[in-house]
Amino acid sequence: MAPALCAICKTERALIKRPKNHAKLCKGCFITIFEDEVHHTIASSQLFFPGEKVAIGASGGKDSTVLASVLKTLNERHGYGLDLVLLSIDEGIKGYRDDSLETVKRNAAQYDMPLKIVGYDELYGWTMDQVVETIGKKGNCTYCGVFRRQALDRGAKMLGIKHVVTGHNADDVAETILMNLLRGDLSRLSRSTSIVTGDNKSDVKRSKPLKYSYEKEIVLYAHHKKLDYFSTECIYSPEAFRGSARALIKQLERVRPSAILDLVRSGEDMARLVPIEASSSSDCRGKSDALPVGLDDGGGGCGSQNGRSPGGEMAVMEKQLRENEAAEGLEIDIAKVALGDRAAEREKPRELAVRSSNKASNSKPITRQVLGNCKRCGYMSSQEICQACTLLEGLNKNRPQIQI
Repeated sequence: MAPALCAICKTERALIKRPKNHAKLCKGCFITIFEDEVHHTIASSQLFFPGEKVAIGASGGKDSTVLASVLKTLNERHGYGLDLVLLSIDEGIKGYRDDSLETVKRNAAQYDMPLKIVGYDELYGWTMDQVVETIGKKGNCTYCGVFRRQALDRGAKMLGIKHVVTGHNADDVAETILMNLLRGDLSRLSRSTSIVTGDNKSDVKRSKPLKYSYEKEIVLYAHHKKLDYFSTECIYSPEAFRGSARALIKQLERVRPSAILDLVRSGEDMARLVPIEASSSSDCRGKSDALPVGLDDGGGGCGSQNGRSPGGEMAVMEKQLRENEAAEGLEIDIAKVALGDRAAEREKPRELAVRSSNKASNSKPITRQVLGNCKRCGYMSSQEICQACTLLEGLNKNRPQIQI
């Protein structure tokens, strides 16, 4: 049987079966399509503006390594005019992070990018090895997640950078959407579907250029481009709940290859129904100076018609329901009038009043979170004391005292 030809160029032998749609492609066409799709996401979502200094959250893994490689390529090919910097977080995990940071250092030399490494020990006075030694392995991911998010922002501020890009891919976003649906967390669902969190008024905003890229295709891109990345999983990261969501999504993907993107699109559509008050200010505001866009054929994300809208549809629906209920008082049941059942008509205003009263008592006002700063460390927070300082307070209470 003759080998299959590439579905795009029709000349080269097909070596790759795309996980996203099972199209058979040659190596060159696959790499080109992957890069073009990432460019489309960037352009349609207006992620950058010319001259912007951007920090790439680099862990040495496949996602951040591919992100750095693709951004360097697209920045040169399409003239984004970006000043790219690698920003790594050293959590202090021996046998894992110290090895992965060596990969990041090699990437910095390969891509000719400056590298900044920020450690938990210098920011918080704790390493993750010390945290796990104190609290055990159960729940340690909560500490690491809070510390890491703040460390990225604080590292960016050290560099004078207001935009951090991360390597979150379509699989990551789909898992987060599914987890938030299972938890019934609508406000977090709204934030997780946005390709950009924060805006130009925030200290640091974040974006996900690989939001619509499949994890398997990222691995294929790294393999065929011969990229240098670190593939060992964190030794402290069981991620039980996320692991269950991941296993379910992989089962769905085997039956329907588009299941991952279907979940992402569905999450975006559901997020549009969340009232503005319930979601954070993480939409694409204040970006009139972003890269000009001429693409509108379904790229998705904040800057496109298929991405998130600011929301408010739910408020319109509630208003319509209130108007419909008010109109019920003007309706007359002809059958009952014909039977002379005037008592039923007299009871209607009372029923409407009781129903409206019950609705008013059961409805809970939705309060908008106001972003301020932590009183202890100055990090942006909607609470007086940020999550990191709260966790540190508990850790410091349990820190073994040194006997003098």
